[in-house]
This record gives sequence, C-alpha cells and structure tokens, in this order.
Amino acid sequence: MSSQEQAPAEGQGGGQGAAQKKPPVDLTKLKVDKSCSRGLATWLSTHRVSLAISSYQTGRVYLVGSDREGRVSFFERIFERAMGIVGNAQRIYLGGLYQLWRFENVLRPNETIHGKFDKCYVPRNAQTIGDLDIHELGIRSDGRVVFVNTKYSCLAELSQTHSFKPIWKPPFISKLAPEDRCHLNGLAMVDGQPKYVTAVCKSDAVDGWRDRRMSGGVVIDVTTDEIVCEGLSMPHSPRWANGKLWVLNAGTGHLGYVDFATKSFVPTAWFPGFLRGLSIVGNVAAVGLSKPRNQRFEGLQLDEELKKRDAEPWCGVQIVSLANGDVLNWIRFEGDISEIFDISFLPGVVNPMMIGLRTAEIRELITFEPETQPEVVA
Repeated sequence: MSSQEQAPAEGQGGGQGAAQKKPPVDLTKLKVDKSCSRGLATWLSTHRVSLAISSYQTGRVYLVGSDREGRVSFFERIFERAMGIVGNAQRIYLGGLYQLWRFENVLRPNETIHGKFDKCYVPRNAQTIGDLDIHELGIRSDGRVVFVNTKYSCLAELSQTHSFKPIWKPPFISKLAPEDRCHLNGLAMVDGQPKYVTAVCKSDAVDGWRDRRMSGGVVIDVTTDEIVCEGLSMPHSPRWANGKLWVLNAGTGHLGYVDFATKSFVPTAWFPGFLRGLSIVGNVAAVGLSKPRNQRFEGLQLDEELKKRDAEPWCGVQIVSLANGDVLNWIRFEGDISEIFDISFLPGVVNPMMIGLRTAEIRELITFEPETQPEVVA
C-alpha cells in the first residue's frame, strides 16, 4: 500500500553557491517496486507473524503481513531516515533522523480496523534526541529502550532533560565525542538486557572505521568489555537465539554465529547483498540485503563473492532456515531504493498497519481507556 502522506524533504549536499545545490529529495515521490516469493503469504499466515522493515535511504517503514484473501499485505509509511526498528504485538520503537519514535497498538484482541488490519500502531511519543546517527534498538525487560548511539560510540538510553544518557562505551573509546570513531552499530539483547554489540573496528580516532572495513570488525560483550569475536568485515545486527550469538558479517555477505572458544565467526549461509537487519523467530531468520553501490560498501570481499557466484546484489529480505541455510521465502525491493537497514519479526501479528504523520487519520483516530468503575461496597 502506498503512503499518501507528505513528509519533510531531505536535503543533499551540493556544490558552491545556492544555484549549484541539488534540489532536495521529496521522499513522497520516490518509486519503489515490491515483489515476493509465491509462498510468503502462506508462510506468514501459518506462523501468525508479520515483518517490520526500515529503509533510511527512502525514509520508509514497511509492515508486511497477510490478508484474508491469502495475499501479502505491504503497508508503507514515511519517517525520515528510518533506522533501527524493534517491536512486538503491542509496541514498536523506531529510530529516525533526530527522534526516537514509540508506536502503540490501539486495537483490542480480535478487533480490526478498516475491516482487515488486526494491529494499528499509532505514534504516541517522539522524543527529540538530535542527530545521533541512531542505529539498532533494544527493549529492556522493564520496558525501557536502549539504543546504539553511533555518532558518540556508545550505548544510550533516553533522558528526561538531555539528548541521551550514556550507559556504556567500548573500553578502547577514550571519550564521548560526536566523531563516529569505531562505527558501533548493532545490539543483541539477552534476557531483556543489552549484552553484545558490533563495531566495524577498534579505532579511537574520528571516522577511523572507514580504513578498517575489511577485517577490523569486532563483537564485544557489554557486561565484561571482552572482545568475543574479531577479524570481521563490517559486522552488523548481533542476535542471541537458540543458545547462539548470530551475526551478519556484512562485508562478505555471510550470516553465521560466534565460536566463543576461538573468538571466530562460523559462516552458515551466504546472501547476495550487504547485510544489515536480522530478526529470528524459532529456527528461522529474516535477513536484510542492500546493494553495495557506494564507496562505503565497495571494495569488500562481497564484491568477489558476487563475481564468483555470478550473482547480482539484492535489496530486500530473505527468510532462511538456520538449520540448513536454505532460503524459504523472500521480498525484493527495486526502483528508488537500494538499501535496507533493520528488520523485526512481529509474532502474533497477522496484518498490521501504522498511522502516519500527514494523513487525516492521525487527527481523527481517537481512542480512550475504559472508565474505571467505582468499587461497590456492600
């Protein structure tokens, strides 16, 4: 479903003087074509699960579910620089350009809206945090959100009065500074607490990670400061599932897990794209693929892997079995989109929708809690 809401234009750098600047990009005018595997709708419906997908490049959030006619449902909304996304049947958090959004489902069990959507996520809070280059998010067991503050090379929480409250930084980072030194990017939660993070390197210099993309990547245990895996190429999206720590070795195109004994990466599946965004439900993973078309992604081992396999890079999502690495289903995006950032399975959600910012629905959809009944005293 295409969004008809209007969004702020995202500016781009230009040449010298106003006359030479490129016109701003109108996110609402971008054209995105979507296709998917034939069995995706049945798989989603059978497992009663949906997907939330973010793309900062196009400012898109896609909620992918299945409708009553057995078709895949794509619901699209625009949020500028949509980055980390994590959620469940009741709540979704989304990192944006300078805000962290909280969406709440307003529907009761077995209730639908517009005759087909079983979840309706409404933006209830957007905390202004500034442009921190916010990356992945996690939800603590007490409901507080944790996020990767990439610009300041730390993990952070929301603050009542400030842009953020730092809660941890890598031991090799000497100070909090807006310098994106190691490109801290991914977060794995274990038992409702932040446990592992990924970084492109151990640099303590401004923008130092760009020169360490080939093999400088590390996975760090937040609770002990120990580096539990090294020698990676732009690792992203660590996730703890089934007793293993899964990681995307993005610069090679591999999904694998960490061998803690040897501090090495064990690849289990390869994908034709730069990998970012990983969500696991049961023994199945959804993996985000982006096209390696700019300088940040070029010159990596992935280029050689694509040539060796005679494959073109994808932008999309592939759903894979962790047991054998086989791709079970897929979604492919084409047109004015080339990058995916994050993915979150939404268990127990069949066909979700989300309220945007510039449609009449955000003014007209009003819900309220039931009145508290006075206690009757006999």
